[in-house]
Amino acid sequence: MLIRKHLLLAAALGLALLASAQDKAAMGRHQQRLAELIEHVANAPTDNERYLASEQTVQALAEALQEDDSHRWRWQLPGYVSVLTSPDGHLRLFTWAVIRDNGEFECFGIVQFYNEREEEYQFATLHDRSDDLLNREESLLTPDNWLGAVYQEIIQVSTSDRTWYTLLGWNGVDNLTDRKVIEPVTIRGGKVQFGGPLFRRERNLRRIVLEYANEASVHLAYETQYVQEIERVREKVKGTNRHRTVEKVHEHKEQLIIFDEVEPQVPGMEGLFQYYMPSGTELAYAFVDGKWEQRKGAQGRLTDKKLNKEFEPLPKNSPNYQFDNQKNTK
Repeated sequence: MLIRKHLLLAAALGLALLASAQDKAAMGRHQQRLAELIEHVANAPTDNERYLASEQTVQALAEALQEDDSHRWRWQLPGYVSVLTSPDGHLRLFTWAVIRDNGEFECFGIVQFYNEREEEYQFATLHDRSDDLLNREESLLTPDNWLGAVYQEIIQVSTSDRTWYTLLGWNGVDNLTDRKVIEPVTIRGGKVQFGGPLFRRERNLRRIVLEYANEASVHLAYETQYVQEIERVREKVKGTNRHRTVEKVHEHKEQLIIFDEVEPQVPGMEGLFQYYMPSGTELAYAFVDGKWEQRKGAQGRLTDKKLNKEFEPLPKNSPNYQFDNQKNTK
């Protein structure tokens, strides 16, 4: 009887290993096909060929994501596509851009997410409606109605009732402007929602959109930075009975979303984003008590003495995006 149990256990283990090897081989084939298509998205000579390759990429990726445990696969794809996975593994985004001959960008992608109601991973295709959206900073959006971006960072935070993911993204837009976005995302009712009320003291703000002249360099990142706080204290003037108010500057490190403020450089050009440039002021948000709270006095720096670190924008002719650094593989 004991021998029989061992044989059954060995057989089950063998079948599991065989299934795992077959799944891995299947995902490897999907990955090779996608890598070829993405190269065409970036390098095909005409608009029609690039759009066709992008449509085929969406179809091929959708097929791959129907494989069992596809959410565990560690993708190794060309740098023209961004693959980001949340720390909890419940959200993964594939995003890329088609660059037209006239310099305009259109973003594409798929979001894969865990549906707690169904207890399974699902996915939805992202449709870039950037040109049709009104009130971009105030709207709650869906995968079908999406402010297109190629996402470069994902930040996972929690509130009292749910998990949120904050995405930092970029879009080349056209020959006049670029755009960067801070985009809260959550999974609600088995669906993905883009935008959310996560910004303290900003009642109607659902996302932050920075649009600016395409020759400008605008920094946006989530990183450990220094924050200055000014404390005003009253102290006695030595040798007298008088008091005076003095300012003491304190610095501490904090994990922040930090970015350049942009504004029109020509009076009267508000809303004409080709005239927007960095103002010289850095803005920052820290996550405090369930909200992104603005921090004043934040300064981007590499060391205590070097301020305003250099930032190299993504080149428009050959964008290269961040890879997924998830360690769990199938």
